[in-house]
Order: sequence, then C-alpha cells, then structure tokens
Amino acid sequence: MLYPAYEARLARRLPTERLPKHVGVMLDGNRRWAKAVGADTAQGHRAGAANIEPLLGWCEEIGVEVVTLWLLSTDNLNRPAKELEPLLAIIGDAVETLAEQQRWRLHPVGALDLLPASVAERLKTAAESTRDVDGLLVNIAVGYGGRREIADAVRSLLHEHAGKGTTLEELAGVLDVEHIAEHLYTKGQPDPDLVIRTSGEQRLGGFLLWQSAQSEFYFCEAYWPDFRRVDFLRAVRAYAERERRFGA
Repeated sequence: MLYPAYEARLARRLPTERLPKHVGVMLDGNRRWAKAVGADTAQGHRAGAANIEPLLGWCEEIGVEVVTLWLLSTDNLNRPAKELEPLLAIIGDAVETLAEQQRWRLHPVGALDLLPASVAERLKTAAESTRDVDGLLVNIAVGYGGRREIADAVRSLLHEHAGKGTTLEELAGVLDVEHIAEHLYTKGQPDPDLVIRTSGEQRLGGFLLWQSAQSEFYFCEAYWPDFRRVDFLRAVRAYAERERRFGA
C-alpha cells in the first residue's frame, strides 16, 4: 500500500521543466539475478527482456524522447557459445516483440557485422518495420562498444573523404569533433542527459563514451530484472535535482 502512494507522489513532484530527453540505460545484472533466485542464466536474460517494455512506458510517461538500451557489449560476444546463443535468441525475440507493437521507433546501434547474420537481420528488419512510427526513438545497442563506435566513426569519416578526393593533410586541417559526431551510430540524435546503470556497478564499461561526456549518471543497486518504476522515478528525481554544469 505504501509503495504505490510513494510512487505517485514521486511522479507528481517531478519538475517537468528539468526532465531528461534522452536516457541511456545499462541493463546490468541478469546473470546475478538468476543466480540469486536459483534460476539458470537464460531465465535471467528472459526476465531482463520482460522488463524492457515497462521501462519504455515509464519513459513515455515523463516525456523522454530517446532511450538507448545496452543489451550486449562487444566483450559479451566472447562468452561461451552455450550462453551467447540463447542470449542472442532472447534479444532477437525481445526486439521483434517491441517492433510488433508499432509503438516505438527502433534503431540498432553497434557493430552488426560482428553478430551472426541471422541476428543482425532480425535487428535490421525490426528497424525497417518501425521506421515510420511516430513515437519514442529506442536505440538497441547490441554488439556495442564505445571504443569500437569511435573507431568505426573515424573509419567512416576517412572513407567518406577519400571518396571525395580529400587528402589526409586537408582533412587534418579541418577535422573537429562535429565531423566525428556525424559518423557515430547515434548521429543526428541528442546526447544522453541521464545514464542509468543497474546492479550496483559504478562504471561505464564503454557505454556511449563519446556521447556521455556531459551526461549525468545514476547507479542503482537493483539487478535489472528487479528494476521498478519507483527506481526509475528516483533516478529521474536525482537528475532533476542536480545542477548541470556542462563541463564548466
């Protein structure tokens, strides 16, 4: 009885003029949650996948415009096949379920070329099927690593200018941060205002390294499958109470 009342009070008291427009979420703790409840790893990942849709609903409620979900890092691709293959299948199922609702515009971000072709195709198909949806933009970060993204952006930039006949000396003379930003996986999107990591870990681990330079961070003790609306509202409240200095 107490939590619904507390949750409702939290929601009412959020200052609408200070809420984030882009929220990045590191969905961490599925395996540890599974171990804690005596379940296998796949069950932990399924429980985590089931919590994605509620999160997107909470974001919509407060007017968030972009959400970036980190589902699988490039480092995770080195896990044993007996764990990785079921995880990729669960991610593919979750993304397809989100796409079927035609409620959110899905955008895969990551090195899709590192994924099995069938998985990459599922992500691309989900993105294509929601391309015209007028709703929350949801970046699905699978096979994602911040260093890899920056390297890919620089590689894309070099290819672009090579095609134009620009010499390296000419490029070096004009290159600035905006040129690289235009080649990131999230090009054209606002940088995240708030980055949330669950499971008690207090590190970025390579998530949105370039884009989060001026983001606010919130670390939550709950494992991702246990992350609730009240946890989300607390994160947003903490963000709203901070004085953003933008590097000043």
